[in-house]
Amino acid sequence: MRHSDFDQRLAALGALPVHRGRVMRVWLNGQALDTGTRRRSAEHFLPLALRDAVPALTAELDGLARVRSEHAGNDGSRLLVELADGQMVESVLLPRDGLCVSTQVGCAVGCRFCMTGKSGLIRQVTSMEILAQVVLARRLRAVKKVVFMGMGEPAHNLDNVLEAIDLLGTEGSIGHKNLVFSTVGDLRVFEALPRQRIKPALALSLHTTKAELRAHLLPRAPKIAPEELIELGEKYARDTDYPIQYQWTLLKGINDGDDELDAVVRLLKGKYGVLNVIPFNSLDGDDYQRPGSERIREIVRSLQSRGVLTKVRNSAGQDVDGGCGQLRARAVGAAQVVELRRKPIATPVAVQARALRA
Repeated sequence: MRHSDFDQRLAALGALPVHRGRVMRVWLNGQALDTGTRRRSAEHFLPLALRDAVPALTAELDGLARVRSEHAGNDGSRLLVELADGQMVESVLLPRDGLCVSTQVGCAVGCRFCMTGKSGLIRQVTSMEILAQVVLARRLRAVKKVVFMGMGEPAHNLDNVLEAIDLLGTEGSIGHKNLVFSTVGDLRVFEALPRQRIKPALALSLHTTKAELRAHLLPRAPKIAPEELIELGEKYARDTDYPIQYQWTLLKGINDGDDELDAVVRLLKGKYGVLNVIPFNSLDGDDYQRPGSERIREIVRSLQSRGVLTKVRNSAGQDVDGGCGQLRARAVGAAQVVELRRKPIATPVAVQARALRA
């Protein structure tokens, strides 16, 4: 169900724009659809046909998604959410009233350090299913920030994601800069976001300054050079007056070398943004590792001292083995998770990686 479908249903029941907006507001806040205003009860406000249809509409909305399991962790609870057709996605209740939502079942980018990428893309998550994740979370606790950093690549489901962002920024009472659109980088994003009435904050998955290595780690991401991606991000940051978040998953011996740090300083110093370094969340049987704690501290100190605002962001759910699509992978069974066949890294990168490990 897209929001446009639901909106047409309400219109067919005689609901005017003011009524349809009211229904969306109370639903997005986890309340009953016929919740009245402070001054008027629903029977004095909503059309009779709409009031009569509330039970059926409620059942339909409740059927969009349900919490299949909740896994409490030190950094917040991770929710395994089952959709109406039995497919599953993950949402994360983050500290400080944040929520991370999924935009696809699986993902087509195939990032080699991400469990979700091993499934491939199964299907898109509709705008109402994205919003349903917010509703489920708000029935558990307050949600004041929504980040689109869960399963999937938001740029590959752009219409549904932008529709959800628009509704959260209008009827959902979320501040525009508390909506964070995360992407590996897609020219359609930089064309579409400036045209929206709700302009979210932007997070760009960078992971390396080397184009060849980035193409290997993110095999089906658009082939945009890191320098160009940063320039696109810088323009959006200046136009919206809000800093870009650059995401960097730290992989031991791959992208944690001093040469990478020197290039980061060259590319990001003076830019309107922050670099979030994310120590790799180890996966069962994976051949990637996270750097040691001391090396992580060295990286942050080095970049900070040279003028690049840097923060450590641990992937949520590590203490419950629930990061990067792991909960879904365990739920559907290993046999249904399509393993990526990792090809050997191209010779120049392989030489670099061996040198860094030595």
